[in-house]
Amino acid sequence: MVKETEAFDTSLDDDLTLLTETLEEVLKSSGDPTDQKYIELKTKAEQALEDVKSRVSHASDSYYYRAKNVAYRADDYVHEKPWQGIGIGAAAGLVLGLLLARR
Repeated sequence: MVKETEAFDTSLDDDLTLLTETLEEVLKSSGDPTDQKYIELKTKAEQALEDVKSRVSHASDSYYYRAKNVAYRADDYVHEKPWQGIGIGAAAGLVLGLLLARR
């Protein structure tokens, strides 16, 4: 499941990078630089691109810190109650094994 999430995140990052590069290339190469409407649209597109980059960066940071916090809390819990952690791990393994065996 972790590998699927990492693959999705990598794929999403790659897609956003490709989209960003394509949009930047289009903005650099198209339109008449003396046309006022083109200048306005280009400025608007550049601003939208920067806003999206900023939001994606902040969202990525937020998810990273949340995941890190959850990992720390799980680590603390397992250190405080090791036998319960072993029981939870065994139960999760059993359930996962049963689900995979059905396929």
